[in-house]
Amino acid sequence: MLQLQHLCRNYRGIPAIQDVTFQVAPGEIVGFLGPNGAGKSTTVKIITGMLRPDDGRVLFDGQDIAKDMVAFRATFGYVPEEAQLYSYLSGLEYLQLVGRLRGLGEALIEAKATRLLTLLNLESWQYSPISSYSKGMRQRVLLAAALLHDPRLLIFDEPLSGLDVVSSRLFKDLIELLAAQGKSVLYISHVLEVVEQVCSRVVVIAKGRVLADARPADLKQLMHLSNLESVFAQLVEQEDTRILAQQMVEVMQAAHV
Repeated sequence: MLQLQHLCRNYRGIPAIQDVTFQVAPGEIVGFLGPNGAGKSTTVKIITGMLRPDDGRVLFDGQDIAKDMVAFRATFGYVPEEAQLYSYLSGLEYLQLVGRLRGLGEALIEAKATRLLTLLNLESWQYSPISSYSKGMRQRVLLAAALLHDPRLLIFDEPLSGLDVVSSRLFKDLIELLAAQGKSVLYISHVLEVVEQVCSRVVVIAKGRVLADARPADLKQLMHLSNLESVFAQLVEQEDTRILAQQMVEVMQAAHV
C-alpha cells in the first residue's frame, strides 16, 4: 500500500503542497485531480523520489521510502507527463536499457520488450530511432517501459496524451486488469470522463491542499451533481468557462478600442 502522510513542500517560502494525505491500496485505481498549479506534479515528484518533502513522509508497505529509495524504485512503474526519452535509441533499445537498469536478464528483456512492442502496434518501428516516433508512439514506449518489470505500484501522469482512440481504450482496459491483479494505480489526468469510468476513488487537490477524497459516485451524490466534471469545477471554484469563452470571442471580434 502507498501512503502519503501530511506532505508539505515549499518553494522559496511559498507553499506548493500543504498537509497532503491519502493512500492507494492494492487493487485500487485512485484518480489524482487538480487544476494546473494545484500541487499534483510536486506530489508525484515526492512519491517518485525526485523531490524530498519539507515535512511528512511517503510509506510503501509501511516502510518510509526515504530509507531505501533504490528498493522502492524497483517496485513502481512510472509514465511521466512529458515523454522524455533518449531519442537516438530505437524503441527496442530503450526497453533493453530500462530492462537492464531494472536488473532483468537479457533473454527475459528481449522476450518482454519485443512482445510489448508488438502488442502496442510498434513492431514495425522497433528498430527505428525514437526521434522519428509520433507523440502517441513515444507514449506507448513509456507505457511498455513502465510495465516491463511487473511493478506493484503504477503511476500514470496524463498517460492518454497523444494516444489515439484505440490506444486510449486499450489503456483503460489495461489499468482495470492491473488493479484486478492487485496492483496499486495512481492515475493523474485532466480527462475527467475517463477518471469517472475507471477510478475507484478520486483525490481532488487545489492550492496545495486536498479538498476531497471519495468515490466518484459519493461525491456526485453528496454535491447533488450529475457528473465528476461538475463536482471538480465546484470543488476548485472554477470560473464559468462559458462566460470566459464568450469574453474571449468578444475580444477577438473587437474592431477598435
